[in-house]
Amino acid sequence: MSNRSHKQRRWKRRVLVLALGGLVSVPLLWLLVHRVPWLGPMFADGLRAVVGARAVERLEIFAYGLEDRANRLLRSDQPPAPAWSAPQIPPPAPSASLAAAATATPRPPFRPPGVAPMHEKTKTAVDGVWVPVADPRRPTEPSVMAKTLLHPDASRPWAELFVVAFELARVRISLVPGTVEPRPNVVDARDLERPGLIPEAHHDALLAAFNGGFKTQHGHYGLGLRGTTVVKARPQSCTIASYADGSLRIATHKTVAQDEAEWIWWRQGPPCVYEDDRMHPSLWDAETRGWGAALGGETVIRRSAVGVNREGSILFVGVSNHTTARAMADGMQHAGASDVAQLDVNWSFPKIVLFRQGEKGQLEAESAFKGFIVDKKELLHTASRRDFFYVHRQQPLASN
Repeated sequence: MSNRSHKQRRWKRRVLVLALGGLVSVPLLWLLVHRVPWLGPMFADGLRAVVGARAVERLEIFAYGLEDRANRLLRSDQPPAPAWSAPQIPPPAPSASLAAAATATPRPPFRPPGVAPMHEKTKTAVDGVWVPVADPRRPTEPSVMAKTLLHPDASRPWAELFVVAFELARVRISLVPGTVEPRPNVVDARDLERPGLIPEAHHDALLAAFNGGFKTQHGHYGLGLRGTTVVKARPQSCTIASYADGSLRIATHKTVAQDEAEWIWWRQGPPCVYEDDRMHPSLWDAETRGWGAALGGETVIRRSAVGVNREGSILFVGVSNHTTARAMADGMQHAGASDVAQLDVNWSFPKIVLFRQGEKGQLEAESAFKGFIVDKKELLHTASRRDFFYVHRQQPLASN
């Protein structure tokens, strides 16, 4: 056998081994990325450093596209499943005088107005029905938050949108910058203290937490806290702003920028997907880019969003599975939000966290919904590299 023929066979074996390794490693990597929260971001950031952000974006769109095609092939005939049992809604209490109600009738749990399922073919018994969410540490107290489930995509019965609503009159929303992200682009912000944790002073009144926005490199969306700008504002971006009285505003930045001196904190994302109950025109276009930061709006991924109702009395926080930007936006508006801002996307980041007392008396974090991985020390004792929001009671329980 000639030396040339031997080399050719050796290279063929190597190519075969690499091909077989790829067939095994790619699905294995996809599985691990969807089981280990830190692996996906680490892998993506490592690839960006080698091949560039644009190449990673194309790879992500391709991978999510394959997943969506597989779901369409295997799950199109699968009926949607309710995420919990249908609640028993008690009948309204008999009418009584205000004085009698104040002394004899405890305050009812918070429950926003119910809404119909979004699509007849994908509805379940719990779609659009608001279920009170009790504080796990104070289960006898009247709840100030409620949850519902929606299936926002008629063509994808497996697409889910979980929404938690908060009664803004009784809670406060706070913003915490991550220890790393968003990276500042303002010199004065580089010395800002960023522990990436929920302050211990709020642990006793703590109710929930949810993820923040995109990394600075994915859109350069602004953030400000206590009068310090960390990332400069973009005029056309959607701004979530908190005022001193606890009220929230979600709007295009240039329309509310005159109020900036009144803000306790503010955070930006892509253009508001809904504003004054009107969908952003770009969402009509299937080719629109930018609704997942680098990823296009038609990419079917896990997403998150926040919204407020027209009266400004309810905050809606949503996390989804297998949704486009349009489906996520429509679902939030259907739930009751008049103004909606998209937050972070991809498998690892969107989440809504509740807090309970551990076996040893320590405070622990847990996911509000199945399928979202949360470490029990997260946000409390393990610092977050990314920004997030948390929710706590506005006033002592004794005065409620």
